[in-house]
Amino acid sequence: MTPLPPLRLSHLELGVCDYPEHVPQGCWSEYAQAQKALGLRFVRIAEFAWSRLEPQPGQYEWRWLDEAVETYAAAGLQVVLCTPTAAPPAWLVIQHPEVLPVGRDGRVKTFGSRRHYDPSSSMFREHSRRITRAMAERYGQHAAVVGWQTDNEFGWGDTAQSYSPAALAAFRQWLAERYRTPEALNEAWGNVFWSMEYSAWHQIPLPNGAVAEVNPAHALDFLRFSSDQIAEFQEEQVAILRECSPGRFVTHNYMGFFSGFDHYRTSQCLDFASWDSYPTGTLEAVREWGLAEPGLMLDFARTGHPDVTAFNHDLYRGMVKGPSGAAAAPGFWVMEQQCGPVNWAPSNPLPAKGAVALWTAQAWAHGADVVSYFRWRAATMAQEVLHSGLLRHNGHPDRGYAEVAALDPTPFPIGKVPARVALLHDYESLWLYNMQPHAEGMNYWAQTFAYYRALRSLGMDVDILHPDADLSGYALIVAPALTLMTPGRARHLEAAAEGSALVFGPRTAFRTPSGRTPEEGQFGELGRLVGASLLRYDSLYPGMGQEVAGAGPAPHLASLWAESYEMEGAQTLYRYRGGPLDGESAVIRHGNVTVIGAHGETLITEVLEDLLSRAGLQPTRLPEGVRLSRRGEVTLLQNWSSHAVIWQGQELAPVSARPLQLSEVMA
Repeated sequence: MTPLPPLRLSHLELGVCDYPEHVPQGCWSEYAQAQKALGLRFVRIAEFAWSRLEPQPGQYEWRWLDEAVETYAAAGLQVVLCTPTAAPPAWLVIQHPEVLPVGRDGRVKTFGSRRHYDPSSSMFREHSRRITRAMAERYGQHAAVVGWQTDNEFGWGDTAQSYSPAALAAFRQWLAERYRTPEALNEAWGNVFWSMEYSAWHQIPLPNGAVAEVNPAHALDFLRFSSDQIAEFQEEQVAILRECSPGRFVTHNYMGFFSGFDHYRTSQCLDFASWDSYPTGTLEAVREWGLAEPGLMLDFARTGHPDVTAFNHDLYRGMVKGPSGAAAAPGFWVMEQQCGPVNWAPSNPLPAKGAVALWTAQAWAHGADVVSYFRWRAATMAQEVLHSGLLRHNGHPDRGYAEVAALDPTPFPIGKVPARVALLHDYESLWLYNMQPHAEGMNYWAQTFAYYRALRSLGMDVDILHPDADLSGYALIVAPALTLMTPGRARHLEAAAEGSALVFGPRTAFRTPSGRTPEEGQFGELGRLVGASLLRYDSLYPGMGQEVAGAGPAPHLASLWAESYEMEGAQTLYRYRGGPLDGESAVIRHGNVTVIGAHGETLITEVLEDLLSRAGLQPTRLPEGVRLSRRGEVTLLQNWSSHAVIWQGQELAPVSARPLQLSEVMA
């Protein structure tokens, strides 16, 4: 088999998600030609087509997909095929009901939606491999097929964990391999507490259905296990695709701010990560975290908040570098880009005029090489009839179509995002933090996003990285919520601090790999680097504030969380004023390491602004809704507001983006 030459992109390319099985075949050629005329290059198909591809067990119906692929190829389009495993057909569920997942309430989830499978089911894994191989053998070397998407949106519908008999058996085996003896597990989990000790593996239940909260160490390991199950499921598909379809890229389309599994782990076998960007729908996440007052929600209801969308672009840009020996492929993709109203948020406003163009430009500026719109024509049936497409239900162009038609991608060349700031993020810290938030309204995403939003409001480009990634070359490394600390990670951060400034947020290094708190208390393995230890923490009641004062004339008001420190070589930069922590250290510094112990947005911004200035990165306070994003020699100036803004003498139209060359920025 001769692999394809590497896919080369010189500037931003566009694509679309299409469902030929949803429309009469007489439309296919017309639509493919219209897609090409619109300036699209890629089309993604077949993600939910298993029932059409295999209507009966072992009875394949390839002709319709053969003709669809040939139709796109004839129009000059390149095809991204999907493995259809996110929607198993009814016959499979009837023949093998054990493939269905079980919810945390112990009830079996039924057929009738999507993602109705249990990744721990050996029967489902067998059928997944079979349909994947059948597709890859038939289309894997087709000249028009340039890449593959595995499955679809792992974990959607609260399916990242299954509480089935198959999952229980596999979890016990996973624990036996990890701990070797029940005694070692008991020690790691601290099972002497509440008489939770086990003497045999078969005694260990799944972490659901208990009287109250389960041991967080137990829950942490179950999340690790479940994440490994998804990763292994993906790896099986990827291995088949690489065998049967050499030279084509393989990716998966993730979701924004999804917590159910370790995306770094599941991405190791991919060429690049993709994600599905729905800015107005994802804005709801900000409200759920308590970070957005009603006025802010209204201001950005028709565009989404720029930093919410940007965070996910930066996350998935840094997710994977591609496996060794894999085919050369483009950088991250936005596999599904909103192009009109969505149907799944509590409220679904019509996007503002210009929003689709703005979202496309921002995606490029944060490292996307391809933006693919969801979907071509709005569905006229089933669950997504209220979800828009580039075409309306009647097949006529919608507003998003016009905005895509007006796009000129040539000012957007492929290049590197020149970030000098790294923000550290990991899923194990996320899981531990959110199991025991200890303060109403406090959670991992709220804390992490507060630091990210501050950096973006200061005009910074940010790389989001796993804490064990290569951190060389960054002027500032920010770890907002690095709750889980290992000895190796501590040494890694000590080395990074030799050449970079480090910032830690509250509850840093509060947990060990097993979920316990260090015997010496916070900061455990990081104590020498930080030069302090935890003294007290205060979980603040909603509406309760805690003043924090530094050298500036005005104090800051922290909310939700405040922790103080006992000095062991560090110096105090800010102290608490009033309340039970009065006079105690709130922000400390030891060499290149700063710790911010209070959760307050103005405090975070002030400390980061000072550190950025010290690092020579020239922070610039931007108006709310105005953002700068750099890629290569181009800076994208954006206004996400519904009104015109004057910034540095330039008038920015509402909901617009303007690429600036380096000379214009310098001027």
